[in-house]
Amino acid sequence: MALSSDEIDRYARHLVLHEVGGPGQNRLKEAKVLVVGAGGLGAPLLYYLAAAGIGTIGIVDHDTVSISNLQRQIIHTTPRVGVAKTASAREAIQGLNPHVHVVEHDHRITADNALAIVSAYDVIADGCDNFPTRYLVSDACFLAGKTLVSAAVGQFDGQISTFKPHETSPDGTPWPTYRCLMGELPPRGLFPACEEAGILGALPGILGSMQAMEVVKEVLGIGDSLAGRLVMYDALATRFYETKLAWNPDNPLNGRNPSITSLEKHNYIDR
Repeated sequence: MALSSDEIDRYARHLVLHEVGGPGQNRLKEAKVLVVGAGGLGAPLLYYLAAAGIGTIGIVDHDTVSISNLQRQIIHTTPRVGVAKTASAREAIQGLNPHVHVVEHDHRITADNALAIVSAYDVIADGCDNFPTRYLVSDACFLAGKTLVSAAVGQFDGQISTFKPHETSPDGTPWPTYRCLMGELPPRGLFPACEEAGILGALPGILGSMQAMEVVKEVLGIGDSLAGRLVMYDALATRFYETKLAWNPDNPLNGRNPSITSLEKHNYIDR
């Protein structure tokens, strides 16, 4: 797929990178990436994916822009308060890079539609704000054989990892799943939402930008994947921590005796 003269100028700093070049930029152009959530994490993630030249970006979010979002959700603007977040994000992306095709999924992601949605994309990036959706998206990605880059943030800290349990790690075992990290779904209310606990606005910008980097790396096949690793960021201490994630042979998704073979057990969730 040939790059136009505008694309050659636009991606000039990519094209001179040995790890990207023309072939790599074409891989980005041909890639289809789904972003779940156009909020604090999704905003910088979407911007940088669009700037990088990802050819097709899908956005899942059923919410509308509110004034309280703008402290951290930088893809939205004051004049677009009340507009669907998918439409607001599409407008921003098209203003930044008209070569990107945006697909709006302006509805909740549920057990009924998750598998069909994620199956249409190459890489999934989850920036949602609740545990039921994270579990649903993770399970759907495994069942569809898709790589998932997942991040989460708290008041002053965040974490990020890549999950591709449909593939095998160098030691011959599967890569871990989100369920290997978190175990069973936490009960509602155990972790307060940002509406209750608060969040420093720049924090999701850092983690969302890291997600964009990891998605681009997965598309290009460069660098060291975050599969099997969890990176944590403490904003107040300005420190990064890394820990290894191991496959849990007892987890119900891709363990030795899996009990989750479909999404039927997932209840209706709020996204």
